[in-house]
Amino acid sequence: MDNILDKAYDIETFRKKGHALIDMMADYLSEATSDRAEIQAIPWQSPKEQLDYWQKDFRKPNLADPLDLFERVMDRSIQVHRKRYLGHQTTPTLPVTVLSAALTALLNQGMGVYEMGMVGNTLEKVLTEHLAQKLGFGRETSGFITSGGSLGNLTALLAARAAATDIWHNGYEDGQQLAVLVSEEAHYCIDRSARIMGLGAAGIIKVPVNEKFQMRTELLEQYYQQALSEGKQVVSVIGCAGSTSTGSYDDLRAIAAFSRKYNIWFHVDGAHGAPAAFSPKYRHLVAGIEEADSVVVDYHKMMMTPSLSTAVLFKSGGDAYKTFSQRAQYLWTDQNTEEWYNGGKRTFECTKAMSALNVYTISRTYGDEVFKENIERLYGLAERFADMIRANENLELAYEPQCNIVCFRFTAAEGDLSKLNLAIRKALLEEGRFYIVQTVLNGELYLRVSLMNPLSTEKELQELLLTIEENASGVLQL
Repeated sequence: MDNILDKAYDIETFRKKGHALIDMMADYLSEATSDRAEIQAIPWQSPKEQLDYWQKDFRKPNLADPLDLFERVMDRSIQVHRKRYLGHQTTPTLPVTVLSAALTALLNQGMGVYEMGMVGNTLEKVLTEHLAQKLGFGRETSGFITSGGSLGNLTALLAARAAATDIWHNGYEDGQQLAVLVSEEAHYCIDRSARIMGLGAAGIIKVPVNEKFQMRTELLEQYYQQALSEGKQVVSVIGCAGSTSTGSYDDLRAIAAFSRKYNIWFHVDGAHGAPAAFSPKYRHLVAGIEEADSVVVDYHKMMMTPSLSTAVLFKSGGDAYKTFSQRAQYLWTDQNTEEWYNGGKRTFECTKAMSALNVYTISRTYGDEVFKENIERLYGLAERFADMIRANENLELAYEPQCNIVCFRFTAAEGDLSKLNLAIRKALLEEGRFYIVQTVLNGELYLRVSLMNPLSTEKELQELLLTIEENASGVLQL
């Protein structure tokens, strides 16, 4: 077998390397709960160090064995399955999804037309209808899965625009100014989506938040009337469930009532927090979500699924098709028919990964109970972590957390507390044993923890607070 292409498709080599890779990944997962001192949540290197390393690697001769490459990638990457990974809202994926993701890569299905995604498009329909029922929607709901919350929110807002205007077909008229009402704590992708749609900065009306970082819904009327007086057409009001920095849940019932009053599209960015609906204990946080015209939910956050996998749900199924109404005669005969099985009619994407298989595999293997347990374990752990912070006179809690995101800071010092906490975070990053992030609230920098790993315990959180105090002492002595 002299041909390099034939070698690349050699099945026995694949079988051997595949078995070895599974063993390597299993070893990685088996260390997820390890307390060995040398285990790091992040093997920190500067961007320059990483670039130098991989540029040199790229210039080397071809590999005889890719396993060495895989091992080095794992060793030099952030370790989201570690108990001390407490940073961004990235889930430690369930091990079974490593297998489903491998099958997805092998099959390499396109999802734009039915024959290229027969299973994938069908699984999307089954999964999104089930999720819609969990959120309290009726049987007229339609949904699909797309690549991430940013794309999902943009798609939903385009549907809101299509419901209010004919811009998709006729373009903007001179002087036409559309706008959306949204919490000032909303994810930046909402702002970006509005700008992509041509609304500009003037079309993004940010409603102030209260001390819990929830939208002040009592101000909606004032901001709406102000928009009208300026000649703006408000096409959507957007609620957060919950917001990115703090995980705060807006009062969705109040937003729904306001939207009904003026017949405005009500969208909920539930990328992180909508799965609270799986838990009887925390379902009250999303009360009112069933009244939304559209909802976005990330399976890859609180539902332990590999990135990217986002459900976009529409209360009225027909709205999903109006968003991208156009001809593509080489894909389907009639754009105007509502065919759930031709995914390209409803999404930006044509060739789209069959990420639905990951979610479906979890659901069929473990059922809804696994989502319920994950929510309740992590939200409950956040409540106990908040108690630890309150009990420590050197620390200050930014707010009462509603989910698994907790923001706090070290305060036992004089001077610039933002600068001090920034230095504490930098020290943690360079040590690598813990990974946490930061955010700015009311102009002040806070440390931010997202409890995404159900294997994390109070022990790791106590150790984190002790390490923060030690690092604070070290910074203050400099």
